[in-house]
Amino acid sequence: MLEQSALELVASQGERLPIEAYRRDFRRYRGDVRGRHSWKLERRQDFEEQDASWEAFRHGRWEEALRLLEDEREDLEKAVQRDRERSTAFHRVRVVEEPLTPYLHWELHALRVQAECGKKIRVVGPAQVAAFEAGGPLPEVVVVGDQVLYQVLYTEAGSLDGAVRFLEPGLVRRWGDFIRTLYETGEDVLPFFARSVAHLRPPQTKAE
Repeated sequence: MLEQSALELVASQGERLPIEAYRRDFRRYRGDVRGRHSWKLERRQDFEEQDASWEAFRHGRWEEALRLLEDEREDLEKAVQRDRERSTAFHRVRVVEEPLTPYLHWELHALRVQAECGKKIRVVGPAQVAAFEAGGPLPEVVVVGDQVLYQVLYTEAGSLDGAVRFLEPGLVRRWGDFIRTLYETGEDVLPFFARSVAHLRPPQTKAE
């Protein structure tokens, strides 16, 4: 069994990237991926997004928020097709705690649309990561093409704050294998959504 210490991320062993540098770096690595997969672990239950649907939701316009998510389908399908042409896929594991936070309620609607367009997304519960969280919640991590690992950083309020990039092959491999294992044991987001989210009333926001 993988030891928790094997997943330790020491900031001084990586390179701190401000937001725009992180975005450029991520796009470069993602654009170069051929024949390899990428993996994302999303652990936090609250974020602040820079997204039109999120803004509509924050201001209490739930139906508009859902419509804006639907408007993204064409772009999502094109992105999935590009990945297929490069023999790659971006796999996402979402840790879900219940009852859902308002953010996570909204995000699961977004993930449903993404999955219906071909994105590979699965859900795990906190029990599936508990053995690795003795020292606190797992970080937000992205592994791109088995080449680079980003520990994605956020402010206390949940806004993106850049990332720390790690290139050490062993560390990148261990995290990739770890997220892959979670993905393999997780539940596809579509049946999870149908069972646990679809029937819920629209969430309340702070603006309301």
